[in-house]
Amino acid sequence: MAGYGTEEHPHGADRLCAAGDRVYSRAVRRGRVARTDAETVPCLLELALLHPDPDDMDWLVPTSPQEVMTRLLRGVYDEVSASQRRVGSAVAAFEWYAGLGRQLNALAAPAEGSAIRVLDGLSRIQAAMDEATEACTTEVLTVQPGGIRREAELTEGLHRALALRGRGVRMRDLYTHVARHGQGLLNYLELMGDAVEARTLDEVIDRLILFDRTVAFIPANADRTMALELRHPALVEYLLTVFERLWRLAIPLTAPLPDTGIEGISHREQSIAALLAEGHQDAVIAERLGISVRTCRAHIARLSETLGAASRTQLGVRIAQVGLDGHPRPTALSGLDPKSPTVR
Repeated sequence: MAGYGTEEHPHGADRLCAAGDRVYSRAVRRGRVARTDAETVPCLLELALLHPDPDDMDWLVPTSPQEVMTRLLRGVYDEVSASQRRVGSAVAAFEWYAGLGRQLNALAAPAEGSAIRVLDGLSRIQAAMDEATEACTTEVLTVQPGGIRREAELTEGLHRALALRGRGVRMRDLYTHVARHGQGLLNYLELMGDAVEARTLDEVIDRLILFDRTVAFIPANADRTMALELRHPALVEYLLTVFERLWRLAIPLTAPLPDTGIEGISHREQSIAALLAEGHQDAVIAERLGISVRTCRAHIARLSETLGAASRTQLGVRIAQVGLDGHPRPTALSGLDPKSPTVR
């Protein structure tokens, strides 16, 4: 996902164009504007003066003038030795935003607005993640769904992981069992040493990253081109509880997966059988376990052969008979005759 660029617009937040001035001022007065109203002024999105409303993506809400002022002053201090003219321009802009800030305060906007921030574009997501990494001092918790981790995905956040390790920050990562088979992940964990502890489950929730139990990042759309930055204490605490419960159920990456107790049936096939028993289609099972549909169907074919099932319906019956549906039968541990629906 590519982020918005600013090179096409010759002005910054300290000197808006006339159209941008009108739309941003209206957004401050009303609390939000329709996304269509800002189509002619992309500079407002590029400068992060407007961002998507987390409750309705068809609307844009204004960044508070106080936050804009803080951003401007930070830039001014960095540049003050190089350009006195820039300082004067920013001071004038500061006064303008201060006037708008008084209007916003009069509207008594809810304080929760800053607790949920929509990050639109990979560049914004990366910048927010880098900022959270820099501020992190104790712990990072992550959930990484999907199957085998691609080298590009691991490399993308490697600089952040190394920076955290250098400061003594501890990391705990949750993956699916399938990720165990990726050499890239094994190489990454070897590089990180005891700074990272990894565990795996049959399936996990969607991607989650928690820094110091104070800020969390989750996807905001299916293709992960948008993300939510969450700082609301209740939301962060809820996600932390979810992570800790999954962590207790997970198996350390250094430990082998438990045996199913049924000859000829692997741990993965046991997981597939349980999801088949719940009535899920092949594509859904594959996505949840982090494998391809083709691999999923190959496992289902082996299950059918091992359990002596001639049809999908008969397979469901066999799965229930041997306790692979999540309700184990005591006899299921003693072996299985593929030619008979009963356990020997």
